[in-house]
Amino acid sequence: MSDRSFYRGKRVFLTGHTGFKGAWLSLLLLEAGAELTGYALAPQDKPNLFSLLNLDKEMHSILGDVRDFAVLKRAFDEAKPEIVLHLAAQPLVRESYRAPVETFDTNVMGTVHLLECVRQSNVVKSLVNVTTDKVYRNNETNAAFREGDPLGGYDPYSSSKACSEIVTESYQNSFLRASGVAVSTARAGNVIGGGDFARDRILPDCIRAAYRKEPIVVRNPNSIRPYQHVLDPLDAYLEIARRQYEDASLADHYNIGPDMEDCVTTGALTTLFCDAWGEGQHWEHRPDGGPHEATFLRLNCEKIAQRLGWTPRWHIAEAVSNTVDWAKAYRDGADLRACMLEQVRAFDRA
Repeated sequence: MSDRSFYRGKRVFLTGHTGFKGAWLSLLLLEAGAELTGYALAPQDKPNLFSLLNLDKEMHSILGDVRDFAVLKRAFDEAKPEIVLHLAAQPLVRESYRAPVETFDTNVMGTVHLLECVRQSNVVKSLVNVTTDKVYRNNETNAAFREGDPLGGYDPYSSSKACSEIVTESYQNSFLRASGVAVSTARAGNVIGGGDFARDRILPDCIRAAYRKEPIVVRNPNSIRPYQHVLDPLDAYLEIARRQYEDASLADHYNIGPDMEDCVTTGALTTLFCDAWGEGQHWEHRPDGGPHEATFLRLNCEKIAQRLGWTPRWHIAEAVSNTVDWAKAYRDGADLRACMLEQVRAFDRA
């Protein structure tokens, strides 16, 4: 568990703060007392978690595009951050097939623009670029990926994130290490949790079907993914940023995922959801002939455990149960912030 008290009074620049993970991370940083500046596009989904929590009232929220270097640079220079967390991305595999140019532009050049801001700064000490577990060349060998395995990417999303890793390492080797900036990349798995309204993600699709009292449609029930609750990778990002701020030798590439037994098939995940939701909820397998997606993906997360002592807190059943609790709180008009902070406290006690 990261020591979030470290962030009190720290100047933090967070890209992608209006997204699902960004909103959760903004809440954690605000509760910790950070001086938080967020930079992102306006929230894409309606509803969306960032707006539901009114987080723009508590932080310096700048609506801008990471593809616009001039606007990003002005915001960055004004914030004068000590710590940078880069989450802004086009994050969906299926959307990357529909909009490949936008995906590469956002995920590669957006990262280049942020790194250039850091290169021209003299105050940044710690940078974490959040990529994905899909950066690896996946030959479906059933082996868990380690950080030294070859990068690849079949689809535009995965490929763009592998490119983001490469440009980050280039900037680190060429400029940032010499100027004293500690740089890590964080390769996280599939996250679930309350407040994700995105299209083409299994748990949001489950929740929408449950609200309508309709069967859940599952495209690929046998696909294995490292699902985990959003609080686990966010906790890891904060721990990486803190530890390398204090000791730059800890900067590295880190896999962030659940324990091996929590890497489950999409069908098993959906069954867990139906059991947690109750109300007779069930799912059906309906292939849609969609674009290629890997059927097997697991991460070996020994490095972050050995180097930083970080391990996941919640197993998959707890992750699904807390997601269901949030979804029902939203349906019933409950206090979402109170619900989330109670989940944070439960997570910290785990």
